[in-house]
Amino acid sequence: MSKPADLGSLKIGSYILLPVGDQATGEPCRIVEYDTSKPGKHGAAKARIVAVGVFDAQKRPHVGPVSMQIHVPLIDKRTGQIISIIGDTYQLMDAETFETVDVTQTDDEVKGRLENGQSVEYWKVMDRTKIMRIKN
Repeated sequence: MSKPADLGSLKIGSYILLPVGDQATGEPCRIVEYDTSKPGKHGAAKARIVAVGVFDAQKRPHVGPVSMQIHVPLIDKRTGQIISIIGDTYQLMDAETFETVDVTQTDDEVKGRLENGQSVEYWKVMDRTKIMRIKN
């Protein structure tokens, strides 16, 4: 799920859906570089962004007019507790709804530091889930 926004209204640290190949949707990315140029004699102002994928950590450049409509992903940030670890799969229990979720992707900062019983923050973005940080 996403919502529309103008490319010119974004800033560093914002999230954006950037197209990947021939996908109809896009890959959720976090903007790490943002630069705009002034409008010239023959066109509108342009925004140049570089974003890093939330799930694949791949850099993606994008250039477009600041008035261009793009999509911003709706990020559902939740807290859960690790119930079990089987190989690279973590089973979490949501702190609010008590439902269980199987997660295979983790952020590089927490990789190797996860243990049973820990409270973690996980994100649900575009029908995918990723453990982002360990809660204290």
